[in-house]
Formats: sequence, structure tokens, C-alpha cells
Amino acid sequence: MSHHLPRLTDDPEAPFPDASSALRRPDGLLAFGGDLSPARLLNAYRRGIFPWFSEGQPILWWSPDPRMVFHTGGVRLSSRFRRTLRRSAWVVRADTAFAQVIARCASAPRHGQDGTWITADMRVAYERMHRLGHAHSVEVFEDNAPGARLVGGIYGVAVGGMFFGESMFSGESGGSKVALAALARQLSAWDWPLIDAQVGNPHLLSMGATRLVRSRFLEVIAPLVARPARPGPWTAAVGTVAAHVLAD
Repeated sequence: MSHHLPRLTDDPEAPFPDASSALRRPDGLLAFGGDLSPARLLNAYRRGIFPWFSEGQPILWWSPDPRMVFHTGGVRLSSRFRRTLRRSAWVVRADTAFAQVIARCASAPRHGQDGTWITADMRVAYERMHRLGHAHSVEVFEDNAPGARLVGGIYGVAVGGMFFGESMFSGESGGSKVALAALARQLSAWDWPLIDAQVGNPHLLSMGATRLVRSRFLEVIAPLVARPARPGPWTAAVGTVAAHVLAD
């Protein structure tokens, strides 16, 4: 690996290699090493780069081509699912259960994957980013009662006016769809146009995700990540949203 891939230095402020120099195979692999400090993570996201590695591997940094994104006004819920949702008692909140969401994402079974890439180190790093106001979760609860069960969620990193989605889970069918739709609705209201979904799969495409060539993705996010940040928890701004409003 080290023959072809640049190794990051110990300085968390050190620049990343240009994303255009990433490998074609595996698609988007750019560098290895470094750490998961907030400074380095924020630097990576600003440049369209994210960490993804398994337990026992060095930290690997990626910028795939093409990149999968959602336009915040373009998340699709099927008419059948919307009919179910209209009768649902589920509610949505933000930043009230971040550690629980990342833990559920880490333990969710993934088709064709043995184990998880959300390692213990990743969890520690993103929980730290959450405490600093950079990482956020949107949570779906079964109802509005205190201590209600978590039925879905999504988490990711906000930089400027850009949201970089990391992972989502469903504890009940459709839980992650509601989390994504609620996130998109809030971001759209703030005039944040995009959610990064990293690498595509048929499920994301069915919900309206589109592919952008990497050079275009980097062009589009540059002015977004340069916007003033919205730091701190999003709990008050999002409030408690009845999931059935997402069916309209």
C-alpha cells in the first residue's frame, strides 16, 4: 500500500493530497495514516475527503468518483410509504441521542459486509466532533412519550452550509428514510442545497440520490463549505417534528 499511497504526517493541519490523485481501484482511495482529530476531519470534509477503514487497518482516506449526493429538495418517499407515514405516531428530533445513533449504525447488519467500518476509534472521534458542534444526528422515535424507542436515525458532519452524511440505520422498516427526509427538509429550509451520501447503492438511488463526477462535486461544495457555520446542537432549531408531515 505504502508504495502507491501517500502517508499523512502527524500534523493534523497538514494538507491532504489533491482528491484528483485518488486511485481508480479501489475507487477513491487517496491516502493513509494521520489521525481522526477534529482539525484533520474538518480539513478532509472541506476537500471532499472522508475516512473509511476496518478494525486493524490503518486510517484510510477516500474521495470516490463519481460521488453520490441528495439535493435537499429531492429526497423521494414512495407513495406507498407516504400512505403508511400519514398514520404514523413517529416523531423526529435532532442531536438528542447522537451516541445512540452512531452505536446503532455501527451494529446494523449490512448486506455483503462482515463487521463494521464504524470502529471504536471512529465512534470516539465523531462523538467528539458532536460535542464540538460539528457532527449532528437526526433521530426518529416511535412516539412523543418520554423514553420512547429509537426507530431510525442518521448522522454526519456539517461544514459551513454543507452536510456530509456518514451513516443511517432503521430499527423499524422506513426509520432511516424518515430520518433522511426530515434532515433534507430542515437543510432545505436553511438553504443548504446538498447532502453528501458518499458512495451510491440502489436504495439511495431509489430515494432520489444522484451521481456527480468528483471534479463537479468539489466545485459545488467549495462555496458551501466556506459559508458561516451553524455550530452547536440543532435540537432547538429542529424542535419535535411529527413524521406524518413528511408524507405531504
